[in-house]
Amino acid sequence: MFVGHYGVSFAAKRGDRSIPLWALFVAVQLLDVFWSMFVVFGVEKVRIVPGITASNPLDLYYMPYTHSLVAALLWSLGAYVAYRAIRAFGASHRAALLVALAVFSHWVLDLVVHRPDLPLYDNVAKVGLGLWNYPAPAYLLEVAVLFGGTFLYLRSTTATSTVASGTAWFSATTMSSPLSSVVRWIKRASGGCCARTGVGKPGTVRANTCTHVRATRDRMSMLGNFQCGAP
Repeated sequence: MFVGHYGVSFAAKRGDRSIPLWALFVAVQLLDVFWSMFVVFGVEKVRIVPGITASNPLDLYYMPYTHSLVAALLWSLGAYVAYRAIRAFGASHRAALLVALAVFSHWVLDLVVHRPDLPLYDNVAKVGLGLWNYPAPAYLLEVAVLFGGTFLYLRSTTATSTVASGTAWFSATTMSSPLSSVVRWIKRASGGCCARTGVGKPGTVRANTCTHVRATRDRMSMLGNFQCGAP
């Protein structure tokens, strides 16, 4: 899941208004923030395998430190402790617990959309319900979670003016609009991988697109952790 995670931020804000919304935004994406860092430094790994799901070609084959069930629980516990320790927020047990739940919600929502690539522990016993194999329902779920959370947030605020409500809805719409573009870009990148690995027909891809994709792919491959095709 991508922008749908932010819907949990808005919903959690309703549970305790003392929590800054930006802190909840960070919380719901904390696993992905560290996942991207770990990929860059070679701790976790991902590769592009065209057709692995109908929505995107990302094979998330090694991410035990951020996206296993045990890791998600530990990150959530760490978020609880860290949030309570930062006295500038005046964090209560309730507020810190909501932040921890926001962190863990990332794994729960990912469980719905991912193929079985989420390990329960280490890098084994992988689970995932695979909604990404059904692009339309997956996209609708993203939108429903995002706008549902926004709706709950607006119902809890004292700002009832048209401008305030419009700003919140505009923010949610802005978050959701790039989603389809991101998915299309990833699919274009997978076309470059097809050309390299012999999967598909590279001749069907425009020359300028291939050049852009190859350049992007080469920059990724320099990291040594973002690969094209099967190992």
